[in-house]
Amino acid sequence: MSSRPLHDDGASPSEGEAPERVVGVGPWEGPWPQDPRFDADLLREGDRRNVLDRYRYWSLEAIVADLDARRHPFHVAIENWQHDLNIGTVVRTANAFNAAGVHIIGRRRWNRRGAMVTDRYLHVHHHDTVAAFAAWAAEEGLPVLGVDLFPESVPLETFDFPRACVLVFGQEGPGLSEQMRAASSAVLSIAQYGSTRSINAGVAAGIAMHAWIRQHADAAPPSP
Repeated sequence: MSSRPLHDDGASPSEGEAPERVVGVGPWEGPWPQDPRFDADLLREGDRRNVLDRYRYWSLEAIVADLDARRHPFHVAIENWQHDLNIGTVVRTANAFNAAGVHIIGRRRWNRRGAMVTDRYLHVHHHDTVAAFAAWAAEEGLPVLGVDLFPESVPLETFDFPRACVLVFGQEGPGLSEQMRAASSAVLSIAQYGSTRSINAGVAAGIAMHAWIRQHADAAPPSP
């Protein structure tokens, strides 16, 4: 790949001030590449997206196709009854671990700010109700695993995750709804040792997804 890295404006930073880090690469230099995965606009203008280096200049469609070829068989579902700000964080983490899909249950509109446009690289589905979501999971043969603190919750740290499953997260505060609790084949809890009763929903989702990754993902992810 022939490209010009993006740098700062060349001015010397003030004493004690770190130079600004600019992500990405500039316009393509040299013979125009014939790789069909490349996007002409990105080649011409540079690629400043927050993507792995291996995806520089690739079109959105080409990146999604490459991710589709190696999606992990776990899905992530989020209840969205109160427009929770954590949903974007959960979606961004699902992209990082290359989940098979993300499912929004309840309100169709969700707060995308924390997702940092990573939802474009995922398959995001909507279900109006818990019953509709549970029916989809049953049809796909996917066990529903809730993550919350209930008396019957099983420690996530010792749980054997099925390879294909759906991890479900509730909202900050109320947690999983009673309907989702009843629809779950198991509810998992995350060990906590401090004074707070619960941890942030976005953080809990990241911990749960990584627990699945530790059991089932390949040891070495694709190179950057």
